[in-house]
Amino acid sequence: MKLAIASLLIGSAAAFAPAASFGRNSALKMAEAATETEEKAFAKLPASVKPGVVTGQALVDLLDAAKEQGYAIPGVNIVGTNSINSCMEAAAKYGGPIMVTFSKGGGQFIAGKSLNNDADQASIAGTIAGAKHVHEVAALYGVPVVLHTDHCQKAWLPWIDGLVEASAEHFEKTGSPLFSSHMLDLSEESLEENIGICKQYLEKFAPLGILIEFELGVTGGEEDGVDNTDVDSSRLYTQPEEVFYAYEQLSQVEGGAFTCAASFGNVHGVYAPGNVDLQPVILYNSQEFIKEKIGSDDDKPMRFVFHGGSGSSVDDIQYAIGAGVVKM
Repeated sequence: MKLAIASLLIGSAAAFAPAASFGRNSALKMAEAATETEEKAFAKLPASVKPGVVTGQALVDLLDAAKEQGYAIPGVNIVGTNSINSCMEAAAKYGGPIMVTFSKGGGQFIAGKSLNNDADQASIAGTIAGAKHVHEVAALYGVPVVLHTDHCQKAWLPWIDGLVEASAEHFEKTGSPLFSSHMLDLSEESLEENIGICKQYLEKFAPLGILIEFELGVTGGEEDGVDNTDVDSSRLYTQPEEVFYAYEQLSQVEGGAFTCAASFGNVHGVYAPGNVDLQPVILYNSQEFIKEKIGSDDDKPMRFVFHGGSGSSVDDIQYAIGAGVVKM
């Protein structure tokens, strides 16, 4: 696991960082160079971003810096303290920051698969335990860490409710939440219900300094027991009007911060390059649409995230990052 995470972050120094031009072998060459020189690839971090868990305004500053500087932060799904530590160790060695990401299944695994999880109690307890571990040791690694939870469909919202309760308790004691951000994946619902529920949760998140990630369309493939391999291909491509609707609705929440997991042909799973029909131009079109609608001078008003990067070429990844992707 350690070597796998290290390889991802070596790659982040190449594929996730800005460059004038990239060939298909450039990422590998840069990764090899980074290995040979042990050269760190830390981006220029905002003054508000310190080693340890990043939340609230510091998280917004970090994501906006990534968008402005043209890089995406690796988001790694973990299953225990060993993989959590591997993420932070690799981030410290090859360049940070890093997102440590908990899935509902991963949280259950941390607590112990033998436990009853009928009411998500094991998933809640395990995710909280993992988050507390990160809070205790993240600063020792000297890197900024974003504590995030992954896809949460409508039936799993009690899991998020338990985590928000834990963050509220942590906020009362420390002035900051336990978690940096949560993803609500309500893409199976109508657009109005999806964003309506997300808005309700963002109203809970904002006072605590928690960011919300929402999904539009469907990420193909399979992850954490959710199988979208046979989904209608039209649902793999989000429309700019949908992105604007979400932006407009969520912007109404005072102090709210959000990122958008738009679908542009990306899929979960392991695929050889060339087997995925990625269309990152959708992200550019969405940014332009929002900019015109709100009359903004910002060319990239939305913060996008990129799920399911396997099978994508380095060129496509770079092109997507240029459209405002801040996490991969």
